[in-house]
Amino acid sequence: MVFRSHMEVALAEARAAAARGEVPVGAVVVDPAGRIVAQAGNRVRELSDPTAHAEILAIRAACAAAGFERLGGHDLYVTLEPCPMCAAAISFARIGRLYYGAQDPKSGGVAHGARVFAHPQCHHVPDVYDAIAAPEAEALLRDFFAARRG
Repeated sequence: MVFRSHMEVALAEARAAAARGEVPVGAVVVDPAGRIVAQAGNRVRELSDPTAHAEILAIRAACAAAGFERLGGHDLYVTLEPCPMCAAAISFARIGRLYYGAQDPKSGGVAHGARVFAHPQCHHVPDVYDAIAAPEAEALLRDFFAARRG
């Protein structure tokens, strides 16, 4: 099978989140056959739920569609480095590969901060690929926060 990035769909979800006033983060879950099975953008404010990050919402939807709590062999595309909460959920869901765009030195949980996958308590570590469409993801975040400050 030829590799195909699904980051453009995640970026579209991030743009939609920004339009709703949410931090622009989008996520997409892809099954082993390469089909998108779930996609989401942040809905923390809309749902008044601090766990309503794009990754969590996409994983929940993919698990519901699969009828199982584990997503072995699935890929997750997300526009921003997952936070520690989302990294833990990725591990618990047994996501096979994580692709993310922008790094998050302040709140990240994969390459920065908690580095969840590096802990011995982490039961499953996905293959991680970073900087996928990073300039686009970084621009979305930069523009969103600049407009908030301006």
